[in-house]
Amino acid sequence: MHAYPFRRTGEPVPPVRGTGPRTLGRVNATDRTPADLLRSALAADPGRPLVTFYDDATGERVELSVATFANWVAKTANLLQGDLGAEPGDRLALLLPAHWQSAVWLLACASVGVVAEVGGDPAGADLVVSGPDTLEEARACSGERVALALRPLGGRFPQPPAGFADYAVEVPGQGDRFAPFAPVDADGPGLVVGGEELSYAALVRRAGEDAAKYGGAGARVLSGLGYDTWEGLSAGLFAALAGGGSVVLCRNLDRLSAEALAQRVESERVTHTV
Repeated sequence: MHAYPFRRTGEPVPPVRGTGPRTLGRVNATDRTPADLLRSALAADPGRPLVTFYDDATGERVELSVATFANWVAKTANLLQGDLGAEPGDRLALLLPAHWQSAVWLLACASVGVVAEVGGDPAGADLVVSGPDTLEEARACSGERVALALRPLGGRFPQPPAGFADYAVEVPGQGDRFAPFAPVDADGPGLVVGGEELSYAALVRRAGEDAAKYGGAGARVLSGLGYDTWEGLSAGLFAALAGGGSVVLCRNLDRLSAEALAQRVESERVTHTV
């Protein structure tokens, strides 16, 4: 299944296949934010795979090209900046597991300049984005609240949770292109994970270093790590963006047998496993 975003007409937007040659490695040495990395990846080869997601509890498989992922990011950034009124420097508590939609939110925050606090305290945040298992905790946020059902096919909640905007309902009508109202400060705070705060520029530098560790350009990393540590975020998203690679992101990987895992590694042409 491909995770296609939807235009205002409700028609799916297929991934765009690149016609030019692939550009390997960091596309642009002047990239200083995750949003810069995504723009460079989009310019280099929009059709290459970026995130392939498995949930071994549900059997879900989602594959997103750079173009499809970037479209989801643009829509989510428009929701964040427009409907939710987020501004650069605002703090967003991200209460989501390792998931392709979590990756989208991380890049949307970086596009607007919002500080994503992974597993952050909702009571101290300006906004909160929550999965279905953390809704009660998320109610401590006095600002805007968004809930994700994390259902296959990006489905909505059967019954919208009270006090929350349902992401699957709100995002389809958002614009396919995004432009920030204010420039994003690459040296300002960008991400908080595991108690450590990183600027966007520091995040990009660290991700570039990790990309070399995971095999550099063209690497395909399978990660079963959560997004609650830097290692999990890097292996499951940022290193691939910085190094011209791709990621096979697996949730509930412990439900998979050793034989099934070996088959996945082979079928997905994985080069590194974390």
